[in-house]
Amino acid sequence: MSSDPGFVEYVCDQLQSAGEISSRKMFGEWAIYSGRKVVALVVDDRLFVRPTAAGRAFIGEPVESPPYPSAKPHFVIEDHIDDRQWLAELVRVTEREIPLPKPKKRKPA
Repeated sequence: MSSDPGFVEYVCDQLQSAGEISSRKMFGEWAIYSGRKVVALVVDDRLFVRPTAAGRAFIGEPVESPPYPSAKPHFVIEDHIDDRQWLAELVRVTEREIPLPKPKKRKPA
């Protein structure tokens, strides 16, 4: 089942105070970006935030589950999805710990 684009838009709207937030459809589901970093996924209308030590400390005792088979567990965010400030702060602390993506190598001509 693919996520509802309206839900993805709602999540991005909730995160606007976290910085430069965008989404991109990937493999039938959605990636949520903060700047150039993927900070979360939306899969089957559920929000999965990438696990970091700072995110774990912020949440306390997170619920973890893989967003799709063979994926590493992510933090599942359900109870605080409507709390803009809490959600934005989680994304800010998560984004700080995620490294920038490595530049793609150009193929020789």
